[in-house]
Order: sequence, then C-alpha cells, then structure tokens
Amino acid sequence: MTSPPMSAPTRSRPVAQRPPLWRRLAGDQNRNLWFWAFVGPFVAGLTVFVYIPILWSVYLSFFDARNTVTPTDFVGFGNYRDMLTDPAFLSSMGTFIVFAAFIVPLTFAASLGLALMIHRVRRFKAFFRSVYFLPTACSYVVAALIWKLSIFNGVRFGLVNTVLSWFGIEPIAWLSVTQPPWYWLVLVTLRLWLQVGFYMILFLAGLQRIPTVLYEAAAVDGAAPGWQTFRYVTFPQLRTTSVAVLVLLLINAFQAFDEFYNLLANAGAAGSGGAYPPYARPPLVYLYYVALGSQQDFGHGSAGAVLLALVIALFTVLQGRLLRFGRNE
Repeated sequence: MTSPPMSAPTRSRPVAQRPPLWRRLAGDQNRNLWFWAFVGPFVAGLTVFVYIPILWSVYLSFFDARNTVTPTDFVGFGNYRDMLTDPAFLSSMGTFIVFAAFIVPLTFAASLGLALMIHRVRRFKAFFRSVYFLPTACSYVVAALIWKLSIFNGVRFGLVNTVLSWFGIEPIAWLSVTQPPWYWLVLVTLRLWLQVGFYMILFLAGLQRIPTVLYEAAAVDGAAPGWQTFRYVTFPQLRTTSVAVLVLLLINAFQAFDEFYNLLANAGAAGSGGAYPPYARPPLVYLYYVALGSQQDFGHGSAGAVLLALVIALFTVLQGRLLRFGRNE
C-alpha cells in the first residue's frame, strides 16, 4: 500500500497593512487634504457668521431679551404671539406685498425684454451685455445715495426736477411723507437699475439653450417672426428659467432693506424709528428698529426674524409647487 503523495507546502500571502490614519484622512494623492484646505475657510466662516447666529436668534426668540444676548427669562411663544398681533409688523408685511407687486413683474418684463434684444444683436453683444450687467456690482447703499442726492433730489437742482423744469413743472419733493407717495417711483427705479442686469444674464443663458431647429420648424409651420414665435417657441422654452427668476425676485423683495432705510430714514419721524409713511417700512426695516432701536428688544426682533424666514420659505415652496419648479413638462 503506497502512501499518498505529500502536498507541496503552500506559501502564506503577505497581509496588506492598512495605511496610517493620517494617510486615510488625507486621501489618495492628498485630495481630501486639498479639498478642506480650499473649502475649510469658507465652511468655518459660514458656520461662525451664518449658522451659529441663526441658531442663537431662534434661541433668543423664546426669551425676554432686552439689552442682552444672554437672557434668563423664558417666555415660550410669547414673543411670537406679540409679533403676530403687532399692527406695525403686519403693516410691514403689507409693505412687502405692495413692493413685490411693483418690482417682481417690472423686473421680470424688463430683464426678459433686454435679454431678447441683446440676443438678437449681431455686433457688440458682449459690450451691451456688460453695460447692462455692470450696475449689479454697485452697492445698494451707494446707489440709494446717488438716487437720493443727485437724481431724485427734492430741490430744483436734482436731475429729474431739472428736466421737469424744462417743461414748466414745479420741483417735486420725491421723498416727502406729506405729499403723494412719489417715493415709490424712487424705490422701484432704484431696484430696477440694480437687479435687472442680473436676471437679464439668466434669461440670456436660457435663450442660448433653445435649439435653432425649433425656430426653423416654426417658420415651416407658418409662424410669423415676432410675437407668434415668441409666444409658441421662445417663452415656453424659457419656462424653467422664468420660474427660477420669479422665485428669486420674490425672495429678494422680502429682503428689501437698504433702499428703504437709506432713502426714507430721515423722512418725517422715521429717523427715530417712529411713524413711517404708509407702506414705506418693509419687515427688515421694522425688525432693525425693534432689535437695534432704543430698547434693543432682541427677543421680539428674533421672533420676527424667524417668522419672516418661515414666510419666505412658505412663499417659495408654494410658488415652486404652483409653477411646478424643476419639472420639464
């Protein structure tokens, strides 16, 4: 009886050693390390100057915080109840509605019209695009002072009053609280000049994505160039861009502050945070006087800020659902 052949000895494979912890954190070719080197400062600034203040504001909204940011008197939802029953806060929300009713459709129509004109221009397209976009880089405070001191100055030396004097029209006190609300013309034209170029760029990007074959097919089907082509081809293809523009315009209207404060802060008793002219104090201006006025009521100011954020979120969601934002059909 023969014995079974002996099997050759097997070699043990070397066990791969795990890289050290610092190498795993750094990633392949230090990609994670370079990612956090570039993104880390931004995340740190966003956390310190945005997220922490938001959370602290929510915390303050449940306390009676007057002249202090470390309150001890817990009031629950009392600040929210006070703000929801405050006529001044509700009036400020009405100011937003009036302002949005003016600025949203005007900016939408003006930016779309400029985009259509520049899109059809064959020469100097980059020049016109840059000229109309340039006001976007201007500060709201600087623009408000230019409108207030130079263009719509209440004396006869203002630019608009000088032009009106050529036609025999007496100078108009544009920012007066005792005369008709001419200040709305100042506010709306200022906001239009500042933001119409930005939304024009968005519409230009949408126009460049429309296939030319659609216009060729429309021409073959007998669509006349102009209104019919715009109605049945161009505007339907800009649906997604239009919805995004409307959402951004509504949010920006909620956040109106600089132009109202810098143009109307010295109108009547408004400089002391007192009575503003009707429909001339948006929510952020009112909350500014509540939180940073003579009483420094951080509790009610924080509660109003949280309510305003919730209203903005609600309007944004409802508008997105109503206009079916993000859907292609």
